[in-house]
Amino acid sequence: MKISPETSQLLKVLPDDDILQQCIHCGMCLATCPTYDLTKLERSSPRGRIRMIRSVARKEMELSELFAEEMNFCLDCQACETACPAGVKYGRMVEAARVIVDEAGLTPKFQVFIKRFALRKIIASRFWLKFFSRLLWLYQKTGIQKLVRSTGLLKLFSKNLPEIEKLSPQVANQFSDTKIKEIELPNGEIKFNTAFHFGCLMNTMFSDINIDTIEVLKKVGCKIITPKDQACCGSLMAHNGDMEFALNLARKNIDAFLKHNYDYLISNSAGCGAFMKDYAHLLEGDSEYADKAKLFSSKVKDIMEFFAEEKIHLKFNDLTKLKIEPELERITYHDACHLVHAQKVSSQPREVIKSIPGIKYTELEEASWCCGSAGIYNVVRYKDSLIQLQRKMKNIRNTGAKVVLTGNPGCMGQIKYGAEKFDVDVEVLHPVTLIRKLLG
Repeated sequence: MKISPETSQLLKVLPDDDILQQCIHCGMCLATCPTYDLTKLERSSPRGRIRMIRSVARKEMELSELFAEEMNFCLDCQACETACPAGVKYGRMVEAARVIVDEAGLTPKFQVFIKRFALRKIIASRFWLKFFSRLLWLYQKTGIQKLVRSTGLLKLFSKNLPEIEKLSPQVANQFSDTKIKEIELPNGEIKFNTAFHFGCLMNTMFSDINIDTIEVLKKVGCKIITPKDQACCGSLMAHNGDMEFALNLARKNIDAFLKHNYDYLISNSAGCGAFMKDYAHLLEGDSEYADKAKLFSSKVKDIMEFFAEEKIHLKFNDLTKLKIEPELERITYHDACHLVHAQKVSSQPREVIKSIPGIKYTELEEASWCCGSAGIYNVVRYKDSLIQLQRKMKNIRNTGAKVVLTGNPGCMGQIKYGAEKFDVDVEVLHPVTLIRKLLG
């Protein structure tokens, strides 16, 4: 197969030759890579994939099915970035490579069509996402779901489909954008001017977490601006080879938020926060949006990052008066990949959690090892994701914790599924949900 001329795009994300040579001869990333750990094949490691990307970019290697497979086999967890002493931005390279793979026709056209239709026409559209979410809500609430599961009908389409169907989160009774006012004020003094991104799936599937976030922010003195014309952050599209569409969504968010006055843009979803922080890099070549993107990204904070850096956890002293439920005492924490590796937010959530009086915190072994969710990876590569999930659930069981906290909806859904599948007695919560529960 001839190399597509679009491969020149890869040259833009490759580091200079000196850093590349250091990277290829180093290998510190190998011990952190879930796919290399699984296969022990060099091509399935970050170092191996970087070598392949470099070879394709320099036209030393043709695009191939093997190249496409390796780029899609990668979880894009970015654990290698945390381990890399040279600071190589591997995630940007593999995401650029996925764009090339789709453009070159190495992904089946029908698969690309389905993926892009779902992400562009449903996930990115608030109207259609809410419409299909309501259909899913009816499926879940009317007994149809139980009937379909009992008949084994889904096996007729795919042997893995019955399990993949269980990964779908429960749709909220009410969507958060209908309950959150465009401007929310605290009961007392305004201490912080904030904005809030309610997201796409967070809005329909995890509406309660968005409401918990607003209520806790109000309790600690935040004025919260939630623009109604905001858009999906674009992360799912970017991670799945549709970068230009993702950047259009980025521009919409920049326009929607920057017309308001705020100091912090609060995110409660690791994947969304990581991508919005990266707008500055992704749009640095856009003459109209480069400066605005830099300003926008500089204001983005994960909610636990915000709490820790502003010392808001000190406000929890009155929790000593509360009788904490026994099952809430034994707690552990799973690092969402795009929080710990992409945003470098690791100590802050632990700092906040440990500050809560009465909590018995146990550190999770391999806390920053990917759970296998990875956006839609657990759907499109179910078997591969299950191997990572089984490892994660074994470590969670070993803590003896009754609650596992994590700051990303994909991780929450994956670990909830794992708790049922591997019979682990644990409740999965977002940290802000626990905080609101304990604040009363």
